[in-house]
Amino acid sequence: MNQEHIWIVIGLLTVAVAMAVYFFARAAERRNPPIGKFLDVSGVRLHYIERGSGPVLVLLHGNAVMLQDFVTAGIVDAAAANHRVIAFDRPGFGYSSRPRTTIWTPVAQAKLLAEALRQLGVESAVVVGHSWGTLVAVALGLNHPQMVKSLILLSGFYFPRFRLDVLFALPPALPIIGDVLRYTVSPIFGALLLPLTLRIMFGPPEVPRRFKEQFPLAMILRPWQIRAAAAEGALMIPSAMQLRPRYPELKMPVAILAGTKDRIANIDRQSARLHKELTSSRFEAVSGVGHMIHHIVPEKVLSNISV
Repeated sequence: MNQEHIWIVIGLLTVAVAMAVYFFARAAERRNPPIGKFLDVSGVRLHYIERGSGPVLVLLHGNAVMLQDFVTAGIVDAAAANHRVIAFDRPGFGYSSRPRTTIWTPVAQAKLLAEALRQLGVESAVVVGHSWGTLVAVALGLNHPQMVKSLILLSGFYFPRFRLDVLFALPPALPIIGDVLRYTVSPIFGALLLPLTLRIMFGPPEVPRRFKEQFPLAMILRPWQIRAAAAEGALMIPSAMQLRPRYPELKMPVAILAGTKDRIANIDRQSARLHKELTSSRFEAVSGVGHMIHHIVPEKVLSNISV
């Protein structure tokens, strides 16, 4: 077989794998249809759920996941007993679109969500952000303070530090080569590494049975969601750099929670440090808990809603 034939075979294999990945992704969507409603906001089709009535509570998930992260943690149902709970799929995750014409920084996402909340008739809300979602929550508090009654920040990344995982996450977000990766090897490697990824995210505690049984893991392996996750990984450090000088501008009550065993965002370098800068904030370090604090100790999150 000459070199030309080899390239033809490689090309055909690539197309076959890409087709298989696409059909797998669509099959995942058929098994996990949207569980909420949609808003059209500034060219973005935004998926959200709304439960309960009373004071408004807004939930912003972290990178790679979707609004079901808060559902499977039990936060949505518990809070809906006496709150109007609104949880969004942030742009590119779940069933929300992520137009390539916008760089979806926390500031851009905060602007989008502020408009969405206005469309929903929300004037003021307690805002909960987890992981990457804390940056969006902080941006809401800084740029739309009239809409934010208080902030609850879980396992956040607030101060720029070099992270090797960002380099590994970047390629699927790149033009052209990223498209090829996302429709070929990225979902395969993602599936193979998923058990390890979950252990790192949840550990030291075990991954809760409820999460394993109810969270639609196949959805996070779709090429379009991989693109969103890779882009947010690449944006994490510059976003923290952009927001960091403005943290003292946060005047609303802020509760900061993090696990002492967080393997994703070191508690001393991130959450504890933010608490020192926000002298009026409340801070709780939860012993023995990792990054997914809202799954392991949801009661601590719920107790801070009225902060």
